[in-house]
Amino acid sequence: SLFGQYVPPELVNEMARDPTAYSMEPKSANITTLFCDVRGFTSISETLSPRDLALYINEYLSAMSAAISAHNGTLDKYIGDAVMAFWGAPVPMNDHARQGVLAALEMQKATAILREQFRAGGWPALKIGIGLNTGDVRVGDMGSKVRKAYTVMGDAVNLASRLEGRTKGYGVGILVGQATARLVDDVVFKELDRVRVKGKSEPVTIYEPLAQPGELSEAQNLELAQWQLCLVAYREQRWADAR
Repeated sequence: SLFGQYVPPELVNEMARDPTAYSMEPKSANITTLFCDVRGFTSISETLSPRDLALYINEYLSAMSAAISAHNGTLDKYIGDAVMAFWGAPVPMNDHARQGVLAALEMQKATAILREQFRAGGWPALKIGIGLNTGDVRVGDMGSKVRKAYTVMGDAVNLASRLEGRTKGYGVGILVGQATARLVDDVVFKELDRVRVKGKSEPVTIYEPLAQPGELSEAQNLELAQWQLCLVAYREQRWADAR
């Protein structure tokens, strides 16, 4: 009953086969965390009536939650227009990074469909940014004496949130950390940059997941190959070649 608030019915059924193996007590776990946010939501909220805004946000949150659930993600919370989810707890997953990335790609596809529906209804266009990262965290029932929630905390979680915030600056819909990209071998990633984030002394390589291999067109594959050559030239300070 408790976990049914967070995880898909399929996982609850699996947990019910051996209830003693699961607990809401805090523990360490290696998981993949996702943050999703609507771009320009303040402006959107100012252009819609309270009723339309509620319909707008409910449609968006329902679509995002469905994509997360379809890939067996644990829905952590809604923070206004933001969504937080994770994979790898309470039910351990060997492919939690892959499931998280596939969910993010599906969320962007769902957003494209909603965008057209919203435009047809005279509502503002919907655009989202998603950040994912994988690492060791604390997961469990945490909070105050008044209210607790099953959630995750740690540096890996913080980095996922910061990557979501950087999607707009890089002009991409999804950013993932190197720890996530290294664990997924059936998605094509575009290496974007090496960044130094708050709390980290070493640069972190960040990637944009594009699609599964068979979904890319020949033109997209050629463009990706050109980009990789450009990146090498840029890092070797061969500016003319990079241009």
